This record gives sequence, structure tokens and C-alpha cells, in this order.
Amino acid sequence: MPLVLNSSSITGLASSGGFSSRQTGEVLQVVQGTYSTETETSSSTYSDTGLTATITPSSSSSKILVMVTMAGVGKGTNDTSCRIRTLRGATTIDTSLDIGYTGSSATNYVGTFTLNILDSPATTSATTYKTQFSSNGNSAKARICSSGSTSYITLMEIAA
Repeated sequence: MPLVLNSSSITGLASSGGFSSRQTGEVLQVVQGTYSTETETSSSTYSDTGLTATITPSSSSSKILVMVTMAGVGKGTNDTSCRIRTLRGATTIDTSLDIGYTGSSATNYVGTFTLNILDSPATTSATTYKTQFSSNGNSAKARICSSGSTSYITLMEIAA
């Protein structure tokens, strides 16, 4: 059906899926959080990085594409590495290990660490995603947002 535009309406979209229905793979909404405070830890216990975002899916069948760009990631001292994990609420959905590892006490910042994961939260309730980090070796410093660089978490609701 051809698209017809006149002074009062547009016709021809509904029959091809246009504005009247959601198509599988369609981006329904985008939410972004940022964090830019240099933060370090010497603990092997995970703690919040401060990078977080909340999205409320419009359908329980929707997927959430979680895109994390963590800047200034690395280790500052001793033989360690930075560990980062991504959570939906209290549930870990990804763990990335040994970022910046050198096998020595040399300082090593890898710059930017990225992660993309397609999650299925199966809810229409507000859902918070966040990152946590830890040092692989107790008493050895792991750091994020070195020199105040900015990290991002972007959430995209995808129609399923």
C-alpha cells in the first residue's frame, strides 16, 4: 500500500507495521547513566562503581541491550588486575576478569573496557543495571575512571 499524506492524516503505515505495531528488533527506548569520579579499591570483594541506570521495560518479552563503556580501567600497584561485573538488580549477568593484568607490580591502565550483553529481564517493573569492581589481589589497587574519565552504561529496550 502506498504512503499517502494529506492535510489531516497519513495512511498506508498500519498495513506495513509502521506506527501501529511494534516490530521484532525495534528499539523502544534508550536510557543512559554516566560516572566520572576516579575510584579505586584494594579489596577482592566487589563494590559498586557508581555507574548505574534504570529502565522500565514496556513488555515482559522485551530484551535489554546493556552496553557498558568503563573508562580509565587498570591497576595501580602490585601484582593484580581489575575485575568488573555487571548486574541486573542483585543478579550478576556478566563478569570480566583480569583487566590490566601484567604479571608484575607495573602500573597498567588499559584505557577503555567495553561490554555488550543482551539480557532478558522478563519484567515490566523498573529494572536497575549497575557495575561493580574489585582487585584480583587483596591490598593491590585496581582503579576505574582514572583521571576523571567518563564511563557510560546505556540500556536499550528491544522489542521481541
